[in-house]
Amino acid sequence: MKIAVMGVAGRMGHELVRAVKETSGCTIVGAIEKPGSPALGVDVGVLVGIGALGVPVTTDAIDVIARCEAILDFTSPKSTVEFAGLAANARAVHVIGTTGLSEADELQIAAAARHAPIIKAGNMSLGVNLLVALTRRVAEALDEDFDIEIVEMHHKDKVDAPSGTAKMIADRMAAAGGRAIPITSIRTGSVPGTHEVVFDAAFEQIRLEHVARDRRVFAAGALTAARWLVGRHGVFTLDHLLGTI
Repeated sequence: MKIAVMGVAGRMGHELVRAVKETSGCTIVGAIEKPGSPALGVDVGVLVGIGALGVPVTTDAIDVIARCEAILDFTSPKSTVEFAGLAANARAVHVIGTTGLSEADELQIAAAARHAPIIKAGNMSLGVNLLVALTRRVAEALDEDFDIEIVEMHHKDKVDAPSGTAKMIADRMAAAGGRAIPITSIRTGSVPGTHEVVFDAAFEQIRLEHVARDRRVFAAGALTAARWLVGRHGVFTLDHLLGTI
């Protein structure tokens, strides 16, 4: 599979390049960064410290996407919408890990998916998405005697709070139990991501937690999603991949 990584100079961009390099049957054919980035023109393999791959970092998304079969996109809402349109034109698989998408963004992504398949998740960890499914089941089973709270912790440079994953968990449980779920967000150090859901009653407590030990888990999930998406049509989530929807 010929793959391009969007936003390659970021933490996730680096991990995605390494994951593609280490995965049999996958190869990097393009790497995109925004104008003005010091990474522009640098070989992407040199950029991430794995040796030259013969692929320079560029701003030319049109050219790169036209030459690939899949794009891995952990960027910004504005960029993701633009890439969705280009991927649709190229009939390329689009894996979206971008968070903070608005309703208008979602509509444009859905329109692009009429021409090329898209899979998106606020968190590309398969384990996290199983956590979401479990918390939904628990919320459906419990009554109002249980208070529910989500506590999420991420590295200090993470821009959005609450995290996209925490909001996804809260939304699913709210739909199941009909009540709003409070979220506590902590930003500190270099924590890749921790999500804990606490169900608390007078005489007992249930705690479900997922801890990401390394960002490689998100890159691995993105590659699994890209390969699963081939030959499908429409917009999907990891629930579809895992069979938990």
